[in-house]
Amino acid sequence: MAQEPPAQDLMHYEAMAQDALRGVVKAALKRAAAPDGLPGAHHLYVTFKTDAPGVSGPPDLLGKYPDEMTIVLQHQYWDLAPGETFFSVTLQFGGQPKRLSVPYQAVTRFYDPSVQFLLQFEAPAAAIAEAKAEAAAPAKVAAAGAEPPADGEAKIVSLDQFRKK
Repeated sequence: MAQEPPAQDLMHYEAMAQDALRGVVKAALKRAAAPDGLPGAHHLYVTFKTDAPGVSGPPDLLGKYPDEMTIVLQHQYWDLAPGETFFSVTLQFGGQPKRLSVPYQAVTRFYDPSVQFLLQFEAPAAAIAEAKAEAAAPAKVAAAGAEPPADGEAKIVSLDQFRKK
């Protein structure tokens, strides 16, 4: 008797579970954004992919952390604004206030060391790879010597010039 292969998860339960757990991050950030701030000794470490789509902040800061960055929300954070799909916060880096916006999908780790609570998430690899490919596409066209298309205009490039003769 041959065993049947496991059924394919067409419901995408793992993705649903990840989204539900990201809701915990959102709820914790909403508590931290309340006028009273974080209660007791709670403080939050949020790690995120800096190259994920939708992450924004000062280019010099994000450039220092080209892959991943961890921020700490404890005593000195301002204007924490947890939205439906992302959060924004102002933190000090090198004595200068800098604003970051991070989609919840870019978060890879959430940790509250005061109670040893940790959530880890799958990195949004597919979205990052897609965004990098889109960003690299115009550079490849320019490197090939072709002009980029005008807005809304399709550009057809002949591959004959690249073929070996």
